Amino acid sequence: MKMRQLRALCGFILLTLAVLTNARPKAGPEQKCKSGPVDLVFLIDSSRSVRPHEFETMRKFMIDILNTLDIGLNATRVGVVQYSSQVRSEFTLKAHAKLENMVKGINQIIPLAQGTMTGLAIKYVMNEAFTAEAGDRPKVPNVAVIVTDGRPQDRVAEVAAEAREKGIEIYAVGVARADMTSLRAMASPPFEDHVFLVESFDLIHQFGLQFQDKLCGVDLCLESDHSCEHICESSPGSYHCLCLPGYTLNDDGKTCAAIDLCAEGKHDCEQICISSPGSFTCDCSKGYKLHDDKKTCSMIDYCSFGNHSCDHECVSVLNGYHCRCNEGYRLLDDGKTCQAIDLCAEGKHDCEQICISAPGVFTCDCNKGFELNKDKKTCTNMDLCNTVEHGCEHQCVSTPGSYYCICPEGQLLQEDGKSCGTCKSANIDLVLLIDGSKSVRPQNFELVKKFVNQVVDSLDVSAHGTRVGLVQYSSRVRTEFPLNMYHTADEIKAAVMKVEYMEKGTMTGLALKHMLENSFSEAEGARPSGRNIPRVGLVFTDGRSQDDITEYAKKAKEAGITMYAVGVGKAVEDELRVIASEPLEKHFYYTTDFTAISTIAENLKLNVCPEESQGEIEVKDPCACESLVEFQQATMSSLEQITQKLAGMTARLEQLENQLLSRK
Repeated sequence: MKMRQLRALCGFILLTLAVLTNARPKAGPEQKCKSGPVDLVFLIDSSRSVRPHEFETMRKFMIDILNTLDIGLNATRVGVVQYSSQVRSEFTLKAHAKLENMVKGINQIIPLAQGTMTGLAIKYVMNEAFTAEAGDRPKVPNVAVIVTDGRPQDRVAEVAAEAREKGIEIYAVGVARADMTSLRAMASPPFEDHVFLVESFDLIHQFGLQFQDKLCGVDLCLESDHSCEHICESSPGSYHCLCLPGYTLNDDGKTCAAIDLCAEGKHDCEQICISSPGSFTCDCSKGYKLHDDKKTCSMIDYCSFGNHSCDHECVSVLNGYHCRCNEGYRLLDDGKTCQAIDLCAEGKHDCEQICISAPGVFTCDCNKGFELNKDKKTCTNMDLCNTVEHGCEHQCVSTPGSYYCICPEGQLLQEDGKSCGTCKSANIDLVLLIDGSKSVRPQNFELVKKFVNQVVDSLDVSAHGTRVGLVQYSSRVRTEFPLNMYHTADEIKAAVMKVEYMEKGTMTGLALKHMLENSFSEAEGARPSGRNIPRVGLVFTDGRSQDDITEYAKKAKEAGITMYAVGVGKAVEDELRVIASEPLEKHFYYTTDFTAISTIAENLKLNVCPEESQGEIEVKDPCACESLVEFQQATMSSLEQITQKLAGMTARLEQLENQLLSRK
């Protein structure tokens, strides 16, 4: 600090000697600064700490500088702003075109005499004084001279930096109590040219002389060793270094470094950025091509080459392609062909009954007699008993898509399929097992078929009456037609005559097993056991069985199947007795000759009541006690059924009456 004060004092003494000896000529018209047009704004501190005589010194300081400048609207323009706690413009850059008007304006300034809001003043100069509205000219240097005597009461560093970034060259002149740190924060670099501190306002003229030298001096870029690596640009009394496009100025203010826009992320390349000083070019990764905008990339469409051989769709990928199938198809191992996905066949569905497949999808449906629920998956049995006039005398039982009638225990369903009685004569499910082994021989097999048709002629065949199925067996078993295939005797007999002779062995046990597990299944037309339809099996054979018959003969009878056994020739009677139901004399027949089997067919009764099958009917005395009791029970049962029907009709009438009343 003492050294700086000593230098200032020496400068003041030299200045005084120069003035006394006329070493420096007075500024006149011939000595006006000809350095070029400048827009100059004085920013003077008029806070209360500046005494009146000090303010007068500052007034003279500004006028002395103006006397050295080439004033004019096309030369140097000058504006003056004073500040304390507030900011006030005394006159703008375009207010005066003549020196004498500026001097008059300066002499008329009245100090504000308040605080020291230097930052506020700099912001005003930046946003208001150096504007086109205030007279600022484009491409003309902007110079601000700040004169203050104290420490700022607000922040100056940020706003001063913003002003410098906008191109304003700032000179900071501090007097007496001014803070050097604040001066350096405001001034432009280099500080040795832009920061000036004196102990009193009396010494402020030294800055005036120095500022005049800088503003009107020589071109330092031409007449000094500026050391700029690229470009030197002169300014009034100073210079600064610039760099070529694509380079940035280093911290030393002289050397330049190439700007790597790629490294700094200052590019808009989509993939690869190739840097050059201050510029860049874009490129793409392998497998991509550059668009016309020279920035974005897109993958090379290998599918467009037309040699992919994809069955459905070609999908381009990086450096190649792959094939893709439409929805509902899967790609095979060759990577090109597609195969429909059958979700139904693969079991990948949740349909309750029927799955209908389409490629990759499925829909659900229901079997006959069922309807699809709202979930489109599950099915509900259509209860026809509640929706149609079924006419069942006792009880109606719904089945998928149909219904049937059943009778109370001890009674049988009659031929009409609706009424009940204690006996019926033509309503059974009959399966015939005929021996087609080699020992039967073709001519005898024809007699067997006639035997079957003779039995059929004795039956009342219909869909609701007797049903007939035919199975032939030898070393294997073959269903010729199931119970539900034909519904008339003529159809059955025609089908019997078309049966072809199998020949080979005699597997009677296997045939019994097939009859039990398949022929009397509901799938092949057997009516449900709950309907009390008698099931009858008739086995016709001419020889010893080559397998065991005991197990399935027993199981058939335990399952409620009435078994008839008819043997011819070499048939083993013991095996026939095992097959036949009790009593044996009613269910077992044998003859030594095929020509006699027609006689067996005439005597065979398969579908009659027990009394009829015995060939006799017991006639009871109507006056006997047992007959009276039986008549009374039957009468009471009939009355009970009539009462139930009347109750149902009454309830139905009440329901209809309520519906009529609700409509009114």
